[in-house]
Amino acid sequence: MEIWINPACSKCRSALTLLDAEGADYTVRRYLEDVPTPAEIRAVLGRLGLEPWDITRTQEADAKELGLKDWARDADSRERWIEALAAHPKLIQRPIITAEDGTAVVGRSEESVRDAMTRR
Repeated sequence: MEIWINPACSKCRSALTLLDAEGADYTVRRYLEDVPTPAEIRAVLGRLGLEPWDITRTQEADAKELGLKDWARDADSRERWIEALAAHPKLIQRPIITAEDGTAVVGRSEESVRDAMTRR
């Protein structure tokens, strides 16, 4: 498993605490420092079964500055959203946990983190 985190995020810290308590084997990616490429974002979206706008933090200052709320949410706009996430990683919802079975979850709740740990 890999978990994309922002150390300043309480949900990320809670996920790490739970993973540690359960003895999970995982690696940490501080995605604000080790920024995912557009290809990596596409791959994780495929694993999540989501679209880029589904994992975008639209209340962030960068989102408001870019005017994301007015962007189309369709197949023609998908790459624009992915490029925005790669250029502004603060916009990526967190934490994202890639599970051993090739899927991923947005681990914002204890249930979703536990779900990721059971996916083999």
